[in-house]
Order: sequence, then structure tokens, then C-alpha cells
Amino acid sequence: ETLEKALGPHFISKMVLTISGGITSTVLVDGIQKPAYFDTFCYTDPRHREEYLRIVREAAEAFDEIILDDYFFSSCRCEMCIAAKGKRSWKDFRQEQMQHFSKEIVEEAKRVNPRMHFVIKYPNWHESYHATGYNPMLQKEIFGGIYTGTETRDPVFSAQHLQRWASYGNMRLLENAAPGQNGGGWIDPFGSEDDANVFLEQAEFTLLGGARELTMFNFPVMLKYDALAAMDPLLRRVDRFLDEAGKPEGVAVWEPFDAEGEDQLAGYLGMCGIALEETPHFPENAPQMILTARSACVPDAVEKLEEYVRKGGRAVVTIGFLHETYERGIREMTSVRLTHRHAAGSRYMIALCDYDFASMSYPEGKEPVLFEVLNYKTNASWPDVLMMAGEDNFPVLIEDFYGKGRLLILNMPENFADIYKLPAEVIGVLNKELSGGEPCYLASEPKMSLNRYDNEVLCVHSFRPAPAEVRLVVRESCAGIRDLTTGAVYKDSVLLPGPQRQDDAALTRSAPKEYAFDIPIGAGESLYLKIVR
Repeated sequence: ETLEKALGPHFISKMVLTISGGITSTVLVDGIQKPAYFDTFCYTDPRHREEYLRIVREAAEAFDEIILDDYFFSSCRCEMCIAAKGKRSWKDFRQEQMQHFSKEIVEEAKRVNPRMHFVIKYPNWHESYHATGYNPMLQKEIFGGIYTGTETRDPVFSAQHLQRWASYGNMRLLENAAPGQNGGGWIDPFGSEDDANVFLEQAEFTLLGGARELTMFNFPVMLKYDALAAMDPLLRRVDRFLDEAGKPEGVAVWEPFDAEGEDQLAGYLGMCGIALEETPHFPENAPQMILTARSACVPDAVEKLEEYVRKGGRAVVTIGFLHETYERGIREMTSVRLTHRHAAGSRYMIALCDYDFASMSYPEGKEPVLFEVLNYKTNASWPDVLMMAGEDNFPVLIEDFYGKGRLLILNMPENFADIYKLPAEVIGVLNKELSGGEPCYLASEPKMSLNRYDNEVLCVHSFRPAPAEVRLVVRESCAGIRDLTTGAVYKDSVLLPGPQRQDDAALTRSAPKEYAFDIPIGAGESLYLKIVR
């Protein structure tokens, strides 16, 4: 009756409903509150396990599919849990416990209903999985499928401070974690009540990231949410674009699970115009990769990095990675040294390696940004971008030759959000260097994203509050940029300066020519484009 009232009898007569069971794992067992956020289950307490198995049996009797909502996590620190943990870390204790209990509930569901398809939905906070018992690499073989939380939240007025690009990034990470098992993306309107465009972005970016289906949580909310009416034309437009798009691609960002440090850094970079591909696996065959403090949590991360660069790869490591591996061998690959001092400034110097001194520039930002001071040795390492303060300057991006490859160190602002204060020219140079091997990048004001596919189809999205112009830089010869929505072709481009013989160098290193296209874009607009060769 509710469906018929909301959608009309004509629509209902043509609709086919497939019903699955869902379990949100929050409860008070025997009326006793545990020391756990949201009253999630305690998987140590026998009464809690008994109640959970009862709920699973009840659901399995009624449904052929069960999906676990993301409150399946464990955060209990009751006396039972403290005693059971012993000398282990909370991460190791919770993951081992949840792995065993996951097997138990799946086996129980299939005992009751052999047709059961059991799915685990992972939250949008993948940086924290290890602290609450989640690990897709351990659990994907237990459950029949996984599902991805692609909800974003207000980046300021929410403790999660998720960047809006994360709806795409989360989908790519989980797709790469469990290829073929990821059922889709799950969004909600919470955090976007004041801006319906944010709700629509969640849906769009989830699908652009390769989701097979989209779940909107939940039905009563959707009935009264005014933005739902705008979902239909958006989905139709995205569907037409996906018919043209190939497989998502981008610069590999190594994001292992069970890792700590520089949370959500990829989200900030994704909001600045580099096509990124987050993966939990070391991308040894990628032409370029980005490693963060999270990558450094793998014990042999430096050994993997050294071999990769030595053989000819280009790797960008963040200052967080440098900190974590400073005593683990990274210093053998660079002259850069930590000082633990800090400096702030708003003026920058661009002095790219392999470019003559006449190409240097000095863009000005609107506000000072705080960076950690990195020391380096002249001509042993080369600073491509520096922040200027008083009669001194400090590296923002610095590089080293190593073997057949290059190692670059990205000095992120102390507050990651301050990357949005960098001038467009600096953003463009950072993107240029971080996107080595990519066919294109953006050289625009931050808060514009680029999602790229393997057939030279792209989505450029503006998160900015006003109309602007996006600069799309394409490598190698290009006849134009076709707008897949309107059919218009942008042909006017500017050939950007390339490497030139520097000072007394004997040679000029080769690099692909770069062509810049300046394309108008509306506030909150997505441009679906294709590079015409």
C-alpha cells in the first residue's frame, strides 16, 4: 500500500520486487549495555553470540539472501573482551574473533537455508577497518559477496570529514580488494540535507567507480527526500555515459588494509584533479604509484619500493611514508632529511627538473600554508616545487634519480585540507608530476576531479560553488576533446613548454608533448568527455 501510494498503481503493476534480509547488528541483550559504541554486539559474550545466531537463523528461514549492515563491527572493551584479548593488540584480537564468528554465522545460515547468499557491507571508513575487526582480504572468502559503503559526509561538520571524491575511491578500493564479488554501492542522504547535489554526487560517483547496482538507504527516508526526484534524470545520463566508458584506471595508490597513518589522503588528492586507482595490493606493474604512511605499514614496503624504482618505475612517496620508513632504508634512496621543524608561506617557486631556468615561476596563494621543513643536498636531490617564506624556501615536491627510475617525495600540508589553498599553477605542476604515465591530468583550481577510463573517456567534475574553467592537459598529439553529452568538440589548445637543456647539461630528456584545453564547467557539474586522437 505504501509503494502504491508513493509510486502509483500503474508503476506497481509493472514492478518486480526481489526481497533480501538485512541485519543491523545493534542490540541490548538481556537489557545490559556493553561498553561499545551504538550498542554493537560483543562477540566474546556467549549470550551475545547466542542471540546473533538466533537472528541469523530467523533471517535464513525467510530469505535466500542476507546482507550485514556495517554495524557488524566490534568495538566492545568489556571485562570479557579485555580478558580474552590478553597480550594481543586489539586489531589482532578483533580480526581473529570476527573472522571465526563470520564463518560461524555463514555456516549457520546455510545449514538452515542451503540456498543462502550471505553478503557483508563494508563501511565508508576503510582507514579504520582494522581497529574494529574488519578486513576484506580475510573475510571476502567467508561471505558470498561484499558491498561497499559509498556514503559521504559533510567534510567540515562531521567527525568523519570524508571528502566527496570518496564515493568513487571507496568503490575502486573494494573492487580491487575482491574482484567480481562486489555487489554494489550503498548511499544515503545524511550529511547532504542542505545540498541535494551532494546526494546525487554519491550516486554518480558510485556508478562511475564500477558499481553493479546502487542501494539507497532507506525506503521511508527516500519517500520524503525531495532530491529523489532528481535521481531519475541523473541515472539515465550516467547510464548513457557508462555505455561509452571502459574500465576505470588511474595512478595506483597503495592502500593496504590493517594500516595506520595519513587517513583519507587519497580523497584530498582525488579532489585536486589526478585520476587515482586505490588498491590494497602492491601495484608492481604500474608505470607510476603513490605510497602513503599506510603503505609503510607493510614490513617490506621499502624493499618493494627500492626494487620497483631501481627497475625503472616512478614512485611518489608522501612525507608520512618518509617518516614511517626513515630508519628502514628510505634514506639510501634520497638526500632528503627530516628536521621536525615547520614553516608557513603563501608564495611558491616552480623549478622543474629538466626545464631551463627561464621557465621558473612564482605563483602566489591566497593564504599561508604550513609545511614540515625538509632538508636536502644541492644537486643530490632536486626540488620541483618550493614554498617561499622570508629569505628561505622549503620543498613541497622533491625528486631523486634512482637506478632506472625516479623517486618523488610529496610534502603534504600539515592540514591536508590546506592543499585546497594552493594556487592553480602549483596544483597543475603537482598533478603533472604525480600523474607520470597517465594520458591526462587537470591543471586547475582544486576541488575538481578527474575520473579516467581505459578507452580515453573521462569524467571531469567540479565541486566548486560557482562556474569556472577547467584546464585539461592531454599528453601526446590530440585533435580535440569531445563532449559526449552535447557532441561539441573543443579544438583550441595551448602547447605547454616542455623540457629544455638545463644550464651545462649535455642532453635534454625526452617527455611527451602536453596540450592544454580550457573548458567551461558549471558549479557541481560533470563533463563526460572523450579525447580525440
